[in-house]
Amino acid sequence: MTDRPMPSGGGPADRPTADRPTADRPTADAWAALGGPAELLDRVGFRGPRDGLPSGLPVRRLARATVAACSLAAAELAAHRAGGPVPAVRVDEGAVAAAFVSERHLAIDGRMPVSFAPHSGFWRTADGWVRTHANYPHHRDRLLAVLDLAPDAGADQLAEALGKLPAEQVQERAYAAGALAVAVAPVSAAMHPLVERRETGAAPVRPLGAAPVDRPAAGIRVLDLTRVIAGPVATRTLALLGADVLRIDSPRLPEAEDAHADTGFGKRSTRLDLADPADLAVFEGLLDTADVVVTGYRPGSLDAHGLAADALFARRPDLVLAQLCAWGWTGPWAGRRGFDSLVQAGVGIAAHEAAPDGRPGVLPAQALDHGTGYLLAAAVLRALTDQRTDRPGGRHLRFSLAGTASWLLHGIEPGPTAAPRPGAEPYDPTYRLTETDSAYGRLRHALPPIGYEGAPVDWARPPGRWGTDAPVWH
Repeated sequence: MTDRPMPSGGGPADRPTADRPTADRPTADAWAALGGPAELLDRVGFRGPRDGLPSGLPVRRLARATVAACSLAAAELAAHRAGGPVPAVRVDEGAVAAAFVSERHLAIDGRMPVSFAPHSGFWRTADGWVRTHANYPHHRDRLLAVLDLAPDAGADQLAEALGKLPAEQVQERAYAAGALAVAVAPVSAAMHPLVERRETGAAPVRPLGAAPVDRPAAGIRVLDLTRVIAGPVATRTLALLGADVLRIDSPRLPEAEDAHADTGFGKRSTRLDLADPADLAVFEGLLDTADVVVTGYRPGSLDAHGLAADALFARRPDLVLAQLCAWGWTGPWAGRRGFDSLVQAGVGIAAHEAAPDGRPGVLPAQALDHGTGYLLAAAVLRALTDQRTDRPGGRHLRFSLAGTASWLLHGIEPGPTAAPRPGAEPYDPTYRLTETDSAYGRLRHALPPIGYEGAPVDWARPPGRWGTDAPVWH
């Protein structure tokens, strides 16, 4: 299916140009993977500039499909709680493009945060290239230590050390030491599912009363055990739609404050040490009345704290549990640490996007992170609706960055070069940014891209300081 013109209206950069909306094939495929009713797809339309995420891979099509699926899932839940038909979905591709690089648009009192640290990036090795991730101090320290470099070694010394070693040797030594480095590989034929869904019984679920169209997740309690981008984007989106989202972090694993300033909108954030019996008891009290748990750690890494899927469903058979990892849930790499940039290197995206001189390339956004985040939020919203309109009981949802990468590489047709829509100006993110006062200072940030009739246009609250909220539900 292809775009069709929508009725005129809106601003000059996002003027709708179609008279009948329709979902494209990636949107339909994402919606089907989430178990969404096919008949709702005719509610979806697109507008705005088509040139915001240029790439050799179909990043634009992935991005707008994930946001469209999330918008439709929000509209579906809104119809259930507010009554009436499912609102029409209108996705502004300019807003999508801005949101997919929200961390790059963020400014804090005029200061632009640095996305990648000096020790993160592509490096030549003796036989190819390797991608490192050393944004967190403990990852940088482990990387330098495994290469026998001093703790204060600079980027030049790192480059010299890496240039003497084969890429896979660097990769395996880093993995064994808890550091992060991945050899740049050719395009992988391995396939991971976009989403894994299963029902976990027929336990009754808590009834939900009426809610306004712009807050379809009002009253939903979400425990957020995620970090970096993908998981926090998902829970930031649930917070936008009215959910009470409480992020839980270990006091022994600090977060980058700039990252939280981008992804902490609408949420609250607290610190609990789940290895401490007193903090664990507080967490279990929160879990007893949670509706949703979202985790973003390696498979098995939270099991010792009672957070294995089977243990959670034994305790709360009505729970919606959404889990996210980097490399997929099975296979030899399932237990490895990973981030978007590393997955791009490991599955062949970096090689596919390489420059003519052979230097590995990158996508125009951390599209695996952001795309997976919107899909995860969509799956949670769909599960909440499905529990109350079809079959009650728990829902187990699993995502991976590798799954989204597989979809991008093998599941989405590039399609013809998108021609500009009549009346739409070239992409300009200015129309999709705003400013908000916060505990961090004056924030310039991207507006949310969720688009359906009656959707919220911004978050109800700015991010608070990371880890400073009380561990209680509102």
